[in-house]
Amino acid sequence: MPEIASTTDMMSPMALFLHADVVVKAVMIGLLLASIWTWAIIFTHALRLKRINRSSAAYEDDFWAADDIDAFHKVRGKEALPIAAVLDAGLDEWRRSTRSRSVDRSGTRERLATRMNAAVAAELDRLGDRLNILATVGSVAPFVGLFGTVWGIMRSFTAIADSNNTSLAVVAPGIAEALFATAIGLFAAIPAVIAYNRLSHGLDKLEARLGRFADRFHATLSRELEVEA
Repeated sequence: MPEIASTTDMMSPMALFLHADVVVKAVMIGLLLASIWTWAIIFTHALRLKRINRSSAAYEDDFWAADDIDAFHKVRGKEALPIAAVLDAGLDEWRRSTRSRSVDRSGTRERLATRMNAAVAAELDRLGDRLNILATVGSVAPFVGLFGTVWGIMRSFTAIADSNNTSLAVVAPGIAEALFATAIGLFAAIPAVIAYNRLSHGLDKLEARLGRFADRFHATLSRELEVEA
């Protein structure tokens, strides 16, 4: 029983880390830091995206229920929401384009579409910031862990050559330490890949919502041009 307990203690994650080679330790620490960074990005982006979607839905409902667009924009046009930025861009271009007596209706429609589409793209770029880190960790972490594994196994074979002993007791600890580096790499990579796909899907849904709002608002302003004709 004491030997079994001792072997179990040697194979614990902390023991595997403490007995690992300095290079393998550096790989493990780097992967653990990448995992912590990944989870921080996951939580912050997931919560922010959920809040933005909920607030944007309420904002859009209130906007279409409003009787006066200018009054609504004066009160709520500067809210920290992507949909508010699209509204602000559209109204700003509308006021610039209809300021003179002779209005170029075709040019106004094109400029309205361009400004609002640019606002949608800018907001999505801002919200998607740091998602590339998840993609990078998801693709690179397994290979970094594999590097630690290869290095550890090389050290194990060196230990065999030095001791002239091929028993499993000699090589097992080193191989276990090496494989632990791969496990940490997968621990960092798998959540990063899943989160990247889910958050990208959430951004795609938000992009569709903003695009629909921009198109509908563009149609509303286009009808105003026809009324003024």
